Amino acid sequence: MAWTKYQLFLAGLMLVTGSINTLSAKWADNFIAEGCGGTAEHSFQHPFLQAVGMFLGEFSCLAAFYLLQCRATGQSVSSVDPQQPFNPLLFLPPALCDMTGTSLMYVALNMTSASSFQMLRGAVIIFTGLFSVAFLGRRLVPSQWLGILATIAGLVVVGLADLLSKQDNQHKLSEVITGDLLIIMAQVIVAIQMVLEEKFVYKHNVHPLRAVGTEGLFGFVILSLLLVPMYYIPAGSFSGNPKGTLEDALDAFCQLGKQPLIALALLGNISSIAFFNFAGISVTKELSATTRMVLDSLRTVVIWALSLALGWETFHPLQILGFLILLTGTALYNGLHRPLLACLSRGWHPAPEAERERLLDGNRTPINETN
Repeated sequence: MAWTKYQLFLAGLMLVTGSINTLSAKWADNFIAEGCGGTAEHSFQHPFLQAVGMFLGEFSCLAAFYLLQCRATGQSVSSVDPQQPFNPLLFLPPALCDMTGTSLMYVALNMTSASSFQMLRGAVIIFTGLFSVAFLGRRLVPSQWLGILATIAGLVVVGLADLLSKQDNQHKLSEVITGDLLIIMAQVIVAIQMVLEEKFVYKHNVHPLRAVGTEGLFGFVILSLLLVPMYYIPAGSFSGNPKGTLEDALDAFCQLGKQPLIALALLGNISSIAFFNFAGISVTKELSATTRMVLDSLRTVVIWALSLALGWETFHPLQILGFLILLTGTALYNGLHRPLLACLSRGWHPAPEAERERLLDGNRTPINETN
């Protein structure tokens, strides 16, 4: 049985919007424009403001949740999921982790390539596995431990490729090393977020779109307020604005006025994260988690290929090896080697009915990784 047109649309939407999300953020970073008060042209390095935009995109998932619910139940918007009461403050600790991890990753994206950024995010498997054993009392099967070891090896190879590749005018070697380390540090925080969600949130059976939207609301409000003190906090060499502070939102808006294409890049980042969340959750529901993992790996290939084509980075053969090792580690950890081998032996088919779920049916679904 072949995929339906709707399933093909969802798969394509996830692949395209997921790629746009990282590429648009990197595109914004590459712009150079004047700042406020006629300051000299400088790069658009405003990671915390970009993170605010990302949370705005997550927040919009609440609207998607309510629209889907109205379509499914035929009720008005005011009647919102009365059978699933929960305290929204449950999402505050995961939202704080999401806010910290996302901000670190946007800082790192200013320092390293888009492809390395995407590949190194695979480190989350290592910390998620270790934390699930330590705090959730889980036991990892041998294939999962092999997946963690393979992921560590893949990270070493990707990091080595960054060290050996010719550095462009945008990124010094010290910046690339710092950026890569910040990405891995961010994955520790993302893993903590996932453990918190599993321990305190999943038992309330909240729909993933609603969960992502609620976390987005907290992240958007809190990080927007934090932009004020960040305007006065000196950041030294980590600062990318003329004031030398942690974040200068005023400078960002001045640069937006001087170079409107930056606004287009930010809009692409905000809208793509919303559609990517919806498409990712829908792919899991309509097809399977295996399909979603395969599409996420293809997203890395698309980002890598376009970055090379646009001249944003140089090619190094070790990246291919590192990517393949990381892909193997991901497959082993998530148990994807079994269905993939089965698919190779009998041909690819959509997941059986037991693996698919209808949107808004109330079944437990992992909250999407949106960073």
